[in-house]
Amino acid sequence: MIRDPDGFPQFLDSLRRYVRERLAPREAEVARLDEVPQDLVADMAARGLFGYSIPEQYGGAGMTTEELVLAAMELSQCSVAFRARVGTNTGIGSEALVADGTEEQKARYLPRLASGELTGCFALTEPQAGSDATALRTTAVRDGGHYVLNGEKCFITNAPLAGLFTVMARTDPDAPGAKGITAFIVERGAPGLSTGQPYDKMGQAGSPVSSVHFQDCRVPAANIIGGSEGMGFKTAMKVLNKQRIHLAALCIGPAIRMLDDTLRFVAERRQFGKPLMDFQLIQAMVADCQTDIQAARALVLQTARERDEGRDVTLNASICKYFSSEMCGRVADRCVQMHGGYGYIADHGIERFYRDVRLFRLYEGTSQIHQLTIARHTLTQAGYTPGR
Repeated sequence: MIRDPDGFPQFLDSLRRYVRERLAPREAEVARLDEVPQDLVADMAARGLFGYSIPEQYGGAGMTTEELVLAAMELSQCSVAFRARVGTNTGIGSEALVADGTEEQKARYLPRLASGELTGCFALTEPQAGSDATALRTTAVRDGGHYVLNGEKCFITNAPLAGLFTVMARTDPDAPGAKGITAFIVERGAPGLSTGQPYDKMGQAGSPVSSVHFQDCRVPAANIIGGSEGMGFKTAMKVLNKQRIHLAALCIGPAIRMLDDTLRFVAERRQFGKPLMDFQLIQAMVADCQTDIQAARALVLQTARERDEGRDVTLNASICKYFSSEMCGRVADRCVQMHGGYGYIADHGIERFYRDVRLFRLYEGTSQIHQLTIARHTLTQAGYTPGR
């Protein structure tokens, strides 16, 4: 749903220019420094990039799902680090509060997330609980007006920078699986909370990811998201359903950028006396890239509109994430191939994108987990019960 059909295209045009003129020229600097410079963080905050999906009454833009994915497709046409810097606030780091937070929690934290004063993160994954998120071992034990958290999280985007952590912990050790999991808000500075050194990653330089540790970390009972124990996994699924659509859109932007850069290369590079673009096998790869991008874009927009209509998008959100992340990997591989030896050289941006987008197929549900989810929902909708 587009709330302002006249004004929103102008906003997208402005965002497109900002990405091309302000962010893209600084990509090599970000890769070299392994961080987004503070002047750009402040600039992105001033432009409201941290608050796209946070409701307007809390200082955000209140974007619908369709508006959010269209903005994401533009913002992600530059180094992954830029969108990752704001991405937890516009999605996974704030959505639990947006979806299930109490009014007091929303009023306290969402304006600070929307302004970029606070960076949020979503702490679910653990060393022994990745694809099987219900196997988490972080515990939260009631002690008067507080809960005491103990455990470890891993692979948490923006954890080294975060001032606010959405944390899933088990409050009922006897409850099986998803039951007994509770969502907490934990502030940076809480005694017993610490974050590890940023991982040395294959790609996505400038986007810090680390472990999070809880050692007798005391959290006020008032920081249970929604105020009720045992609802954490349902909250997490609400967050991930929306974020998988958002992430799918964030896979499309890099694919568009890689194809644009490659088209410019094959138009200028000559072999056997003519431009590479004149060779039919190059044209076949261009066609496959364009078809993949357009198919992913149509799927994501359809699912975003369905979510805005209030429909259950659990199946299609999973399809979006699976197809779009795999699509982006295919486009990256073809674009490196079309660059030939230059595609393997770090001086060319395509080499960086090739490494950066590999992670898309791993986080927020691996492709294999999404295959299982898609199959299970498809069989169930057809009247069959898998796993009996």
